[in-house]
Amino acid sequence: MTVSIIHALAHWILGVFRPGTGRRRAGTHPAAAAPARVRERRPGPAVVPLPVPRSPYGLPVLLDGARTAPIRPYVLAAERAEQERERERARQTRRRVALVLAADFGVDLDLHVVGAERAA
Repeated sequence: MTVSIIHALAHWILGVFRPGTGRRRAGTHPAAAAPARVRERRPGPAVVPLPVPRSPYGLPVLLDGARTAPIRPYVLAAERAEQERERERARQTRRRVALVLAADFGVDLDLHVVGAERAA
């Protein structure tokens, strides 16, 4: 008797959690699609088509290698920035030397200023 109860319980659990067999869908038919409504086209502004994209590799004109830069522009920009920093360091060094000479030895390096000889 206990075995039949266990079997009945297992059969019921499998019936609940087993995937469907598809019997319920066997007799149904898909609904017919509704016919699409045709809209009237109103005259509007003329549509200008976009130009066809072209690859530069397919052009009949060859690229001139002498006129193109062989290096990336960001590399040139970094080199220019480094040169500018070097120039600024050199200017700052000259200013510091002039300040030390003026403060310690009384040497005035600003001879290009008009009247600087009389002021010093």
